[in-house]
Amino acid sequence: MPSDFAPRWWERSHSFPPGSPPPERIQEVSAQLLARLRTTAVAVALSATAILPIAAAAPAQAATAKVDNPYVGAGVYVNPEWAAHAAAEPGGSAVSNQPTAVWLDRIAAINGTSTSMGLRAHLNAAVTQAAGKPFVVQLVVYDLPGRDCAALASNGELGPTDLPRYKSEFIDPIAAILADPAYANLRIVTTIEIDSLPNLITNAGGTATATANCDVMKANGNYVNGVGYALNKLGAVGNVYNYIDAGHHGWLGWDSNLQPTIDLLKTAATSSGSTVSNVHGFIVNTANYSALKEPNFTVDDVVAGQPIRATSKWVDWNRYVDEQSYAVAFRQKAVASGFDTNVGMLIDTSRNGWGGANRPTGPGPTTSGDAYVNGGRIDRRLQAGNWCNQSGAGLGERPTAAPAAGIDAYVWVKPPGESDGASKAIANDQGKGFDRMCDPTYTGNARNGNQMSGALPDAPLAGDWFSAQFQELLKNAYPPVTGGTGDTVAPSAPSALVSTGTTSASVSLSWAASTDNVGVTGYDIYRGATKVGSSTSTTFTDTGLTASTAYSYTVKAKDAAGNVSAASNSVTATTTAVTGDTVAPTAPSALVSTGNTSASVSLSWGASTDNVGVTGYDIYRGATKVGSSTSTTFTDSGLTASTAYSYTVKAKDAAGNVSAASNSVTVTTASTGGTGNLGCTATYTVSSDWGAGFNADVTVKNTGTTATSHWKVTWNFGGNQQITNLWNGNKTQTGAAVSVTDAGYNGALAAGATAGFGFGASYSGSNSVPTLTCTAS
Repeated sequence: MPSDFAPRWWERSHSFPPGSPPPERIQEVSAQLLARLRTTAVAVALSATAILPIAAAAPAQAATAKVDNPYVGAGVYVNPEWAAHAAAEPGGSAVSNQPTAVWLDRIAAINGTSTSMGLRAHLNAAVTQAAGKPFVVQLVVYDLPGRDCAALASNGELGPTDLPRYKSEFIDPIAAILADPAYANLRIVTTIEIDSLPNLITNAGGTATATANCDVMKANGNYVNGVGYALNKLGAVGNVYNYIDAGHHGWLGWDSNLQPTIDLLKTAATSSGSTVSNVHGFIVNTANYSALKEPNFTVDDVVAGQPIRATSKWVDWNRYVDEQSYAVAFRQKAVASGFDTNVGMLIDTSRNGWGGANRPTGPGPTTSGDAYVNGGRIDRRLQAGNWCNQSGAGLGERPTAAPAAGIDAYVWVKPPGESDGASKAIANDQGKGFDRMCDPTYTGNARNGNQMSGALPDAPLAGDWFSAQFQELLKNAYPPVTGGTGDTVAPSAPSALVSTGTTSASVSLSWAASTDNVGVTGYDIYRGATKVGSSTSTTFTDTGLTASTAYSYTVKAKDAAGNVSAASNSVTATTTAVTGDTVAPTAPSALVSTGNTSASVSLSWGASTDNVGVTGYDIYRGATKVGSSTSTTFTDSGLTASTAYSYTVKAKDAAGNVSAASNSVTVTTASTGGTGNLGCTATYTVSSDWGAGFNADVTVKNTGTTATSHWKVTWNFGGNQQITNLWNGNKTQTGAAVSVTDAGYNGALAAGATAGFGFGASYSGSNSVPTLTCTAS
């Protein structure tokens, strides 16, 4: 059964300059989770998964060593329950293959129900999807005692004093399942207890929006101790990566809220036997609608001689105007407060795209701060405190690993299309109440500036599938979804599938090409019911198989709109018997980059061993083999400047046995220019370009041997590019010449450390990558 992650209100309390107290701003995030299966076919498939757990079929394996960023070089689990809903919607197949989180929001969710998968079923499915490769599965842990103390509709099943039940009936069983050796090679990313701890800062202890429930939870300490217990128990599992919820900029972006929240998170992280080492990072904007980047204004802009922080009711003295800048600042402040220097940030981008016809293309008029901000902001909510089923919202950036310095990934933690709450009272046995903020006729209250709620009509209970919302998100996606409302014609089925050869560990296949009304973009290859790979040609080799074993294959074609063909004919091939050496080499170790240029990356690694002898190594860029080497070094060339590439290496022997992959290493090529004078380099990446404007990110790295105090990056644009807003730095632009200095808090870099800034700009004509020069002091 779907659960509720329901409505609540948050307050920011801070002082203002005399004579100019801005109106109160309250921000609310809402979310929930597990979708129900709607089709018998999918339900039958999931029942089979539950009956035949992977744990019983696969040998136990030791967990691989933790990596700095679990998302780099890894696939991510696609929840089949959500995917079935999305694929059933017109145009939904264009995004139904996107990974979303699995929500554990009640004790019953651990084992599942007759209509929903339990935790083991999801993990078993993840092992199957992983097919032996690095793979992330995302879980939301959300069932604290007295949960969501500032809400009307998302209180949980446990009472304020039920901490013992939370430990023994919820966290302990989850930890025991995650520790099963069958799942040791998964990278399990957990989001810990949405919105709980920040409520104790903004909604308890005498604040204007304090609630009695939050006062109770602050006094009894069960939020703090519960989070600490969860971090400690789950962090003890070697392949679990814990990320604590850190709200969003519209809730915690004020000075009076941000540092106190970080201090409270550290208190929780060091309670109940936990330490800060159990915190791998933080997640922001969970289930919220705040824009990832506001391209048309910055928090430091001045209009009519006054800073917009003081004159815009939308900004209202906040330090941040979007989630990217907030996440970067939150990470820096957390590290300064004693969290590990390598903590990373996740940003939930599932519903903050704000595209469509109403997306502004530039700043508003400069007649006033309100006109300037309201005319240019891409977040089109009527008020930043509106949180329920928002009209005009769109899918945001697709899940992406390492999109910017300090950001581990953009993720879809809130499954798009699942309701935030019912738009009217609906009788139910799930304890889900009715919140007027989900009623589209509601005229608001002091907490949202007495604005309309902005909610879509006819919404079902929180957690139920809301088709109209999904269609709204698809229509207003930014970046736009190719095929979301266009091409719906699937390619023809591939034909004449045959096996072209076998070894003791592989089967090679070929087939006749499919046709499509627009164009075939590739093929997915299935071994039985399991997808084992993709190909852009009409051949494929499936490796890592067992000798003397029969395997059955089919192939499906796909197009750019996400339409998928019927399956090809089925072919069965039997691997050959083993006649000699069957022992694979050990995996290469300590893979590192030894240098890079704008067009190449050099690698080295520790040698593998083999019972007979290692004959060479295969080097992979992502999932693509890019070369081989008989030594323990390799240089990959012909690359694109200022681009991140992920590598692994596998060893092989004369019998054709192939080792497991080495650790993964990600390297960003240098920019086409930039001399890195005085101990730093700067790399430039265009993150999005819509023809009349673009967003870019610049990463500054200290290449010297001593720490920097400040840095400066300069360049000359090759055209008429004009920066309209810039974050995490201070800019000066005169014509084509641009100079950016650090923002103060990000100027001090240890040797080898990085910082980043980004900007939005307008242009016409060409938009070539400029040559950067970095200087440090």
